[in-house]
Amino acid sequence: MNRKKLRDIVFYLHQYIGFFVGLLLIVIGLTGSLLVFEQDFDHFMIAQQYGHITPKPVQVLSPEDVVNTIQAGRSDQKLYRLYLPNAPSSPYVGQLSSTDGQGIEVFVNPYTGAIMGERIGETLIGMILNLHYSLIAGETGTIIVGIAAFLMCILTITGFILWPGWRKLIAGFKIKLDAHPQRANFDIHKVTGIITVVFLFFTSFTGFCWNLYGFTEPIIYAVTFTPKPSEPISKPISGKSTLNLTQQLKIANAALPSAVTKSIYFPGKPENALQIRMKLPQESSDYGDSNVYLDQYTGEVLRVDNALKLPLGSRVLNSFTPLHYGTFGGLSTRILYVFVGLAPLVLFITAFMMSWYRYWTKPKRGDV
Repeated sequence: MNRKKLRDIVFYLHQYIGFFVGLLLIVIGLTGSLLVFEQDFDHFMIAQQYGHITPKPVQVLSPEDVVNTIQAGRSDQKLYRLYLPNAPSSPYVGQLSSTDGQGIEVFVNPYTGAIMGERIGETLIGMILNLHYSLIAGETGTIIVGIAAFLMCILTITGFILWPGWRKLIAGFKIKLDAHPQRANFDIHKVTGIITVVFLFFTSFTGFCWNLYGFTEPIIYAVTFTPKPSEPISKPISGKSTLNLTQQLKIANAALPSAVTKSIYFPGKPENALQIRMKLPQESSDYGDSNVYLDQYTGEVLRVDNALKLPLGSRVLNSFTPLHYGTFGGLSTRILYVFVGLAPLVLFITAFMMSWYRYWTKPKRGDV
């Protein structure tokens, strides 16, 4: 197969995939732009709705005290996660689920133990996240978005191959806005594509892996020649209640002595382990990627995930969050990712305009 024929195949693959999933990628990209500063916006809204916390020169309440406060009088609601304050002015955040499946968030002042307020149901940010992740269509939508993300990976690769800058570098970055509209749109398309190609590939690849995690996780462990970590399991003991949280946290701190506890995932079933998510000083992730898993009855350490010493497969999976959200370079890359999310819109419009001038504005037979 000669080079021209191969290039033609790549071109048609790029063109038809783009038009097939273009509108869907626009929705995913625009919602992704809105979610880049999701945590910052959420923290701002919490402060506006439930009040600001004034840091005090006293020790914050223990997680166990906060858990007892949250669970008091909530027999029909189950606490499944607790976020510890991320800053002196941040609250404890408890996440609960009710018997009817309703999600509830409870905000607790870390100094006084007072419940600042509750948030029931899905927030605006939650709706945007749901649209971005699953098109608000449940498991089916999650699969559709995962497939669209995979096709976006193909679009980035084919676009990278087709970029005219490989023949002449300056031509790959030149935009002639005063040229014929077809040429102007082509120039905007090629420059937007090459500037964002790496970031679009990372966001689409990580999105594909997350949405089809059951399929991609074993592949990632296999290609990195990494054995998948065994699932930690508690051993229920007849007549024995779970170990209290203060003791469990003391054991977790001993397992990772220099780490700071960021969140606690409570077991949903008798055989599940208690997961303590922690952050080591050398980690850049806001919430840390280190974990200690404990038997909920005896406090036995079942598994320790030190983020700095994880096997390759686990490190690849942990890298997905900063690559997808653009947090790997701080504020500058997060701002960049806002514009990366707009790229599918620009690329689709310019591609549509090029096709319009190529196929629909040609003189018809018999036209004067």
